[in-house]
Amino acid sequence: METAYKSNPLLDRLPAHLKQFIKPQNYDDYTSINQAVWRYVMRKNVDYLSRVAHESYTEGLQKTGISINNIPSMYGMNRILKNIGWAAVAVDGFIPPNAFMEFQAYNVLVIASDIRQLENIEYTPAPDIIHEGAGHAPIIANPEYAEYLRRFGEIGCKAISSAKDYEMYEAIRHLSIIKEAEGTSASAIKDAEEKVAFLQENMGQPSEMALIRNLHWWTVEYGLIGTVENPKIYGAGLLSSIGESKWCMTDEVKKIPYSLDAAYQDFDITKPQPQLFVTPDFAHLSLILEEFANTMALRKGGLSGLEKLIESKALGTLELSTGIQISGVFNRVIAAEGKPIYFQTSGKTALSYKDKELVGHGTIQHSQGFGSPVGKLKGINLAIEDMSPRDLKAYNIYEGHQVNLEFEGGVTVSGTIITGTRNLMGKIILISFKDCTVTYRNEVLFQPSNDIYNMAVGKEAISAYSGPADIQSFDLITHVPSEKTIKQTKTDTTKKLEALYLQVREFREGKNRTISRHKVFEQIQEFFPEDWLLSVELYELARMSGDDEFSAEIKAHLETVKQNKPRVGHLIDDGILLVDGAFVQ
Repeated sequence: METAYKSNPLLDRLPAHLKQFIKPQNYDDYTSINQAVWRYVMRKNVDYLSRVAHESYTEGLQKTGISINNIPSMYGMNRILKNIGWAAVAVDGFIPPNAFMEFQAYNVLVIASDIRQLENIEYTPAPDIIHEGAGHAPIIANPEYAEYLRRFGEIGCKAISSAKDYEMYEAIRHLSIIKEAEGTSASAIKDAEEKVAFLQENMGQPSEMALIRNLHWWTVEYGLIGTVENPKIYGAGLLSSIGESKWCMTDEVKKIPYSLDAAYQDFDITKPQPQLFVTPDFAHLSLILEEFANTMALRKGGLSGLEKLIESKALGTLELSTGIQISGVFNRVIAAEGKPIYFQTSGKTALSYKDKELVGHGTIQHSQGFGSPVGKLKGINLAIEDMSPRDLKAYNIYEGHQVNLEFEGGVTVSGTIITGTRNLMGKIILISFKDCTVTYRNEVLFQPSNDIYNMAVGKEAISAYSGPADIQSFDLITHVPSEKTIKQTKTDTTKKLEALYLQVREFREGKNRTISRHKVFEQIQEFFPEDWLLSVELYELARMSGDDEFSAEIKAHLETVKQNKPRVGHLIDDGILLVDGAFVQ
C-alpha cells in the first residue's frame, strides 16, 4: 500500500505551522501482528457496534472505505474522504490541543499512525490508528456531525490555555508513550499516572482550553446520542474500545443529559468513565458549543479576556472595537472600574486588521513589545473611532498638531501626531506620534526617544483569543516534542512470531496456500504458548475448511491459554464466538 498523503486539495490549504506535525505513515512498518490486532478489533466492533452505535457509524465505514481486514492507508482514506470534504494526516501520538483543533477547523482528521500492542488490544490511553481511523473517521460521514467537528475546531483553537495546561499535555503524552512502549516497568507507569493525577487535582481555576477540552471529551471522544434510557454510541473513544463500548452500555455507567455542565466535568484518561453524557441529536451538540463560545474571551473580550491572555504566558491576540488586532505575549493590563484602560505586550508583537498584518507594523517594527490605552477621552462623549474628520480636527487630533490626550481612567498620551491609519469603513484605528510621552498617574509608560509611538484606537476590547491574528506574522514552526513515541525493538523471538502471523494472513488472503497450518500451530504451542490471537485466526481457517478435528484441537489449546492467562479469557471467547457466528446458518 502507498504511504503518500498529499492526495487531497484540503491538505494544500494547511498553514506551515500545522504541516510541521505531519509525518509519513510508513505503512510498511505495520507488522502482521499489527494487522491481526486491527482485524480482531474491527471484526468485534462491527459485530457489536452494529447493534449499539449510531447508524452513522456503520454507514460511515462504507463511505470512508475503512476495511475490516486491513489497517487503512492515508492515501486510501484521502481518496475517499475528499468526497465528503475531509482529509486525514498521520502524526506522532498526541499533539498540542490548539493544533489538534485547528486541524479540525480545516476539515482534516489527525490520525496517530501507531497501533496499540496486542497486550492493550481492548484500550490504550495513547491515540492510535484504531482510535482515530476506526473511531473518528466513520462518524464524520454524517454531515451534521462533521460540521459540528469543524466548528468545534474553529472555536476550540481560539481557546486560551494556562501554563498548567501545557504541563498536563506533556504529562499525558508521556504516560501514553510509556504505556504503549514495550518493557516499561510498572513503577514507571505508576509514577507517570500519579503525576497526571497530581496535576489534575492541582490545576486551579480551569482555563478556556481545559473547559472546551472537557466538552470535546464528553462528545467527540465519549459521547452517547438518543435518550438516557436507550442511548447509542458515537464517541470515537467508545467506538474504538472493545472494552468500554460494552461497559458504557451497562447500568454501572451513569447517563446524564448533555448540557453546558459537561464543560465542568473533569475526566481521567487512565480509567473507564463512571458517567457519560447523552445528546438527543447532533444538532444539540452545536447548540451547546455556541453557548460555551458565548462565555469565551473570543466573544466577550474585556478585562477578563486580557487577564486570561496574561495568565497564559503565550502568544495571543486582543481585538479592539475598531477591528485593530494586537498579537503578542501580553504581560500587563491597567484597569479602572472593571475595564481595561491600558495593555502591554512583551517581545515580538504584530498589528493586524481583519487577520492581515498592517504594513509596517510587524514583529520587526514592534520587536520590544507594544502598549496602548483603551477607551474614550475624558470629558468627551464621542469616542475617537466615532469621530468624523471634522470632529478630529475640532479636537485637535490632526496631523502635525501637538496634542495631550487624557483618557478616562487616567492614561495620558502627549506628543505630535504624525499620521493616522483608517479601516475601510473610514474609522481611524491607529495614530502615530513623535516626541511622545505616555503616563498613568505618576508612572511613565512610554517616554520620548527616537522611536515613534503607535497608539491603537478602540473604545473597548471586544475579543481576546489564543494565537496570532495573521499566522504569517510569527514563526510558528517551533514545535519540538519533549519525547517521541517509542518503537518496538524486535527480538529474534518477535520476528519469528511475526513470521507465523504473516503465514496465516497470506494463507487466508490466498497469497500463499503452501504453508502447513498444523506446523504453524505446533510452533505456537512449543514457542509461543501464551499467544492467543494467532490461534483464534487458525481456528477460523480450520472452521472455513471444515476441519472439525483441527478446530477442536485449537479450541482445546485456547482453553489452556485461558486457564494460564485469565485476563484474556473473554477476548478468546469473543474471538471464537465471532468465528462460530459466521458459520451459523
